[in-house]
Amino acid sequence: MKTSMFEYSKVILEKVSFNKNLFWKEYRKFKQLLPDRESLELRNWAKQFIEIK
Repeated sequence: MKTSMFEYSKVILEKVSFNKNLFWKEYRKFKQLLPDRESLELRNWAKQFIEIK
C-alpha cells in the first residue's frame, strides 16, 4: 500500500514530537512540500496534535 506524503508527514511529526524544535523544523519542511490543501490540513492536524500533547 502506498502512503501519501500527507500521511507520511504526520507519522514523522509524531515520531519527532519529543523535541519541540525538531517538530517545528520538520513541520516547516513538509508544509513547503505539500500542495496548498494538504498544507492547510497539516496545519490543522498539528494544532490538534499539540493541544492533545
